[in-house]
Amino acid sequence: NMLYLVGLGLGDAKDITVKGLEVVRQCRRVYLEAYTSILTVGKEVLEEFYGKELILADRETVEQEADSILKEAGVCDVAFLVVGDPFGATTHSDLVLRAVKLGIPYRVVHNASIMNAVGCCGLQLYNFGETVSIVFWTDTWQPESFFDKIKKNKQNGMHTLCLLDIKVKEQSLENLMKGRKIYEPPRYMSVNQAAEQLLTIIKNRRLQGEEPEITENTICVGLARVGAPDQKIASGTLHQMSTVELGGPLHSMIVTGSMHPLELEMLKLFSVDSCSNSENNALKRT
Repeated sequence: NMLYLVGLGLGDAKDITVKGLEVVRQCRRVYLEAYTSILTVGKEVLEEFYGKELILADRETVEQEADSILKEAGVCDVAFLVVGDPFGATTHSDLVLRAVKLGIPYRVVHNASIMNAVGCCGLQLYNFGETVSIVFWTDTWQPESFFDKIKKNKQNGMHTLCLLDIKVKEQSLENLMKGRKIYEPPRYMSVNQAAEQLLTIIKNRRLQGEEPEITENTICVGLARVGAPDQKIASGTLHQMSTVELGGPLHSMIVTGSMHPLELEMLKLFSVDSCSNSENNALKRT
């Protein structure tokens, strides 16, 4: 018996690999992980396409019931479906380590994830530095640590992929305190919001007498719904990213480092102001 970790790709029902689909059809129990990323289609669409009932596993399920999921894998084949690639999130390494401890063999079926699909904008994957997560700020909590990582990448001439915050199954402080299982509506950070937060940090740093590595004119790329038929890519300055229209979730943003002429050429295809055809746009300047 076997535990399978199966990547679903970028979120469409048909993004699963042939190998992945064969695994799903042969497993007695199939869990759908539903918290480190988000599907572009509903669970029902997947069930219909796979011809299989799926058990929704949110963070609580996985953290609290990991052992019982694994014990099932000791008796029958169990598949754990993950949007993107199975190792896009550390949670899944934890699952593998637990399986090994219990003597349960495991197999991984890889797939595309945002980590490699961002290549669609023309920036070379091997020129990316450390990936950062940009979280929603609150009135009382406005961390800036991600900015320093972007800065370090920029100093090394590397691009930074910024993964933007997803709030799913979050509880308000009041409901949490009262132990009420009432959840807030899901929220997905947009490229506009991420750019606004970066611009605020740049202002803060200037007030502290620092001239940051990243400015309003740093070239960035906004990406929305990568891999979907209505995928959108826009390149322009960080300032332009704060107003660009990219539509619904999921969004990601790239802050560029040093660019090869070929990368620049590709980014021009997606330039925010290529429609204005002005000679002075930022991409032409660089």
